[in-house]
Amino acid sequence: MKKDEVKRIGGTEQDQSIDAARALAEETGTDEEAREYENGFTIKTVIGALFIGFIMMPGAMYMGLVAGQGLGPAAQWVTIVLFAEVARRSFVPLKRAEIYTLYYVAGGLSGMMAAKGLSGGPFAGLIWNQYFIQSPQAAHVAHEIPSWVVPPPGSQALLDRTFLSSAWIVPIALLLLGEILGRLNWIGGGYVLFRLTSDVERLPFPMAPVAAAGATALAEAGTKEESWRWQVFSTGTVMGLLFGAVYMFIPIVSGVILAKPIMLLPIPFIDFTVNTEKILPATPIGLVADLQLVLIGFVIPFPIVAGSFIGVIVFQIIGNPILHRMGFLPTWREGMGTITTKLSNDVDFWLSVGIGTGVAVGLIGLGSVIRSAIKMRGQPERDRPIQGVPKGRGDFPLWIGLAMWLVATVGYIWISHILVPGFPFWILLVFGLIWTPLISYVSARMIGLTGQGVGFPFLREAVFMKSGYTGADIWFVPFPMHDLGGTAQRFRELELAKTKFTSIFKAELLMLPTILIASFVFWQFFWHTSQIPSAQYPYANRFWPLEATMQSIWITANKAGADNFLLKALKPDVIIGGGILALVLYALSTALKIPLLMYYGLIGGMNGRIHEALPMFAGALLGRYYFAKRFGAGRWAMYAPVLLAGFSCGVGLTGMSGIALALIAKSINYLPF
Repeated sequence: MKKDEVKRIGGTEQDQSIDAARALAEETGTDEEAREYENGFTIKTVIGALFIGFIMMPGAMYMGLVAGQGLGPAAQWVTIVLFAEVARRSFVPLKRAEIYTLYYVAGGLSGMMAAKGLSGGPFAGLIWNQYFIQSPQAAHVAHEIPSWVVPPPGSQALLDRTFLSSAWIVPIALLLLGEILGRLNWIGGGYVLFRLTSDVERLPFPMAPVAAAGATALAEAGTKEESWRWQVFSTGTVMGLLFGAVYMFIPIVSGVILAKPIMLLPIPFIDFTVNTEKILPATPIGLVADLQLVLIGFVIPFPIVAGSFIGVIVFQIIGNPILHRMGFLPTWREGMGTITTKLSNDVDFWLSVGIGTGVAVGLIGLGSVIRSAIKMRGQPERDRPIQGVPKGRGDFPLWIGLAMWLVATVGYIWISHILVPGFPFWILLVFGLIWTPLISYVSARMIGLTGQGVGFPFLREAVFMKSGYTGADIWFVPFPMHDLGGTAQRFRELELAKTKFTSIFKAELLMLPTILIASFVFWQFFWHTSQIPSAQYPYANRFWPLEATMQSIWITANKAGADNFLLKALKPDVIIGGGILALVLYALSTALKIPLLMYYGLIGGMNGRIHEALPMFAGALLGRYYFAKRFGAGRWAMYAPVLLAGFSCGVGLTGMSGIALALIAKSINYLPF
């Protein structure tokens, strides 16, 4: 890579670490011989999309209802490995762009609602709604749920268990409109964010090379051009298979045979919070025993991981006990575990701090963009990043991206206002046109710098409660509050995989009807043949009543006189204090010439957990002080993302095998012989 291609405009000593991280990402994720962008949308990817939609999706639906397990990331790697091997043996090996497009399509079609164990496209939401409105838990609010969400209890459509009824016309029409607006929203908004954070600010996006390098390695396998990538990817895959056998396969399979699954490594984490509460009150302590976090520590630049670890130690391990003694964390009680401790701390203090630091990071980013724009004014137009884009990348005018996002946002606002006219219109405008672009830009910058976004738990719920609106219908509208930060990385992955952006646009045009038709057909079949949930679907039968209870509590939380713990969660003084703290830390980092990556890692770790920070920091230390010395710093930095991609593939294959066996075993259990 040429040095002038990664040269930061007006670069300072602080910016050098960002430049180096970006250059490394491009060297790792891109084939050295690749010079032109390729079309990834071909007949092979069309067949792959149809395979996922009509073969894998019904299995994922049934698996979720029975075991609460979705295909998740496993579907992505299983699909591309399967198609890559079939294509190779047919002497028509897949190109790197085709492999990445398949990876993207598989990810889009295999998502699920984790808590409910629901997978299988947009109609899964309607299946949940029909259960909720008929459940005993919703009996006191069922009459307030409007017919544009789900037909009323006792309607013929629900009694016959069918979507083929006029009562479903409006809910399905809103669902279709939401799918279209969602794609306009992420494509338009994500593209604009990508141009700002990647083309203008030249942020590295440290996690983007993982998928790109994995696609490159699989494309090279079995060819004359097979290089180090395939060898490293294979090594990672074997590691993933071995670790996945212990971490996922044994618990999944033993859970079918035994009353309680065997977990050699506790999932999701080992919780020490109760054991340490005397020494560290109001402090969540634990450890995620997932080797993947160690490998992620290999990939993310060391200053980011170190800054994040320091942030967790200073603000969580040291800070929380001090805040508790000062009375800032009054909700915490002895005996609380990690999850309840984290939730209570967020509501009492850290949610407001996170909003303040997020605004500060956004202001810093805007200042960086403005500073870059001023320094670019003296350059020839073709040399400006926002003007000169790589030839053949598949870009479109920036105003089209803005128009797509604006149309989607106005659509969300208009639909929400039409459906719930009594809800304050100004709140819809503020969150659609101000909050969404602000938090999306902040999140995109944090992902571009650290590989991790930002999140504000229960902000939507707190807004509904603070608004003064008491109707139940507001909880079902497509509220215009979105974080599009993660979509910027999708475009960066496409760029590194040398895949034309138009490949994904074409893929979305195929995915939309595919997922809608498959979701409708298979959910109609499952629901019409058997009540959902029922004894045939043990996970749903056991856990859906709990989820229905929680949802009914939320729906009534904005009623007059309700005891709303979130009403006190948004503290203006703490929000301002969090913003000032972030700006002061930025000024100190600049004055002391501390790498900006470490600063952003510190901000990201401010409300993090030691559970994930410790294994990631251990991986960063191991990579920097052992593997980098053994293989050479430059070579190891290129190995790490490919190793992580292979590891994810191995774990996914093992998990898929375990889930398949569990599914077969559970199916046999219901046979009468």
